Amino acid sequence: MSDYLELEFSLPESEAQKEILTALLAGAGCDSFMDDEMFFKAYCPEGHFVRYEIEEVLSTTDLKEIRLLAVRKLPDENWNANWEAAYEDVVIEGKCRIRAPFHQASGLYDYELVIAPKMSFGTAHHETTSQMIALMLELDFKDRNLLDMGSGTAVLAILAEKLGAKKIVAIDNDEWAYNNALENTALNNCRNISVELGDALTIGERNFDIILANINRNILLEDMRFYVKALNPDGFILFSGFYLPDLELIKQKAEELGLTFQKKLEKNNWVAVVFKS
Repeated sequence: MSDYLELEFSLPESEAQKEILTALLAGAGCDSFMDDEMFFKAYCPEGHFVRYEIEEVLSTTDLKEIRLLAVRKLPDENWNANWEAAYEDVVIEGKCRIRAPFHQASGLYDYELVIAPKMSFGTAHHETTSQMIALMLELDFKDRNLLDMGSGTAVLAILAEKLGAKKIVAIDNDEWAYNNALENTALNNCRNISVELGDALTIGERNFDIILANINRNILLEDMRFYVKALNPDGFILFSGFYLPDLELIKQKAEELGLTFQKKLEKNNWVAVVFKS
């Protein structure tokens, strides 16, 4: 097996910063990520490591306070087996389990999703994803058309198919996320999901009964008009990716566009919310 390097960084100050760092490091050759109370760690095949590319990542405006503290070679240990042993599955509301391909299937839950954990977000470990899933479990997806905007790993789109949605479009503007979504939909034997590389303009003239958007406050506020235009009468929109203090801004914009607030969940200052057209 190829020797791996462990790159140890100072901890990002926020989940948003960690997501940016993870995505950029993935583009620079890293393929696995972990963090603990002290450090953020990335793992890279030794042959893929280019120091100046890592330095370019850290020169990004949002990441300038993060430091690369150490680079260690891991030649004689099965680092991947150790990483897999430490990586936990997630169970939400006692109904939905999100596991990695190396976890054993259980058969104990109504829905079991397999997500290749190549990044630390989009695997339901983060509050925004887990809260979106909790809200989805309360809605009727049977025979509905659905848009998953900013789909990432496609975990929400995959659950939507398992919940009965008949036609699903998953859109993300990141090429890594696009490719990972294709991998994950194949792992889950999905047949009703179309994965697309693009942004809100990619929606075009299509319409949906349910729209999911787990992105961030600024993009939600900027692109919400496109989502509302694409929402069928009596349809639902689920938003997440923002903090509790931002909820009033999201509600104000949504109500200006004709949406009606239905419900919210909050955890660790993160919020997920349901609106109806």
